Amino acid sequence: MQEVHETDANEAAVSTMLTEGEDSDAIEHLFTALEHGVDWPTALLEAMSIWRTPTETVGDRRHNYFIGGEAFDWLLMAERLCDAVGDLIPAAERETLLFTGRFPESFDAERFKELLGVQKHSGYLNYFYGIVVEEALQLAVEREVHKRQLSNGNQYQDDFSEEAFFRIYRHSPSELLRDFCADMSYPNTGSLSLSQSKEFTYWLFKYRMRTADKARIASDTRKGLAQLQELADAQPHTATIGYAPEQP
Repeated sequence: MQEVHETDANEAAVSTMLTEGEDSDAIEHLFTALEHGVDWPTALLEAMSIWRTPTETVGDRRHNYFIGGEAFDWLLMAERLCDAVGDLIPAAERETLLFTGRFPESFDAERFKELLGVQKHSGYLNYFYGIVVEEALQLAVEREVHKRQLSNGNQYQDDFSEEAFFRIYRHSPSELLRDFCADMSYPNTGSLSLSQSKEFTYWLFKYRMRTADKARIASDTRKGLAQLQELADAQPHTATIGYAPEQP
């Protein structure tokens, strides 16, 4: 009788964790795989590969898993799935994943692309270059501006985004934000939610791809990647570099 009761309890636990609609399959797959002893990184990536809904609202949070319909925010989905199965995933390893984008060392990184699937991995690359590297590029140029200002004796300015945006995109942040909001039919209030901020960054990336020449695009991409690697080297426990694609 005890085994029957445990089975019933497990089924009841699953029912409280599932979302409505198609993606209940993904959460159920994750829960079942973990219960059967599959290592949690493998189970998590398999669940991601079958997840279908691009956006959902959980509580009072809107989750946009595919920024611009193209860039897969895999760590946001990882957070969503980890929350769904509670303590079946070790808390410390979960936090490491969400802060650094890395699974435990026992996970074979060569399986990342295979487990995620072709479509989701393509979206992962879009997110990596279109948001992670783009943000790193902005930081790198801001640091260049800061260094130049210091060499000119300006020690008191603390916001270098205006000049950095002019250098990268040839327009001010306010002009670009205005155009972004117009394209997305968002009210231009001067502030963005976290989800909208990611959308804006990806929009800037695509804007740069459209307007810059190939040599400049390649140069800026290398600069962003170098800045990202510098951050990872300096802060290995907090820098979210994840499973960065190999560079030629």
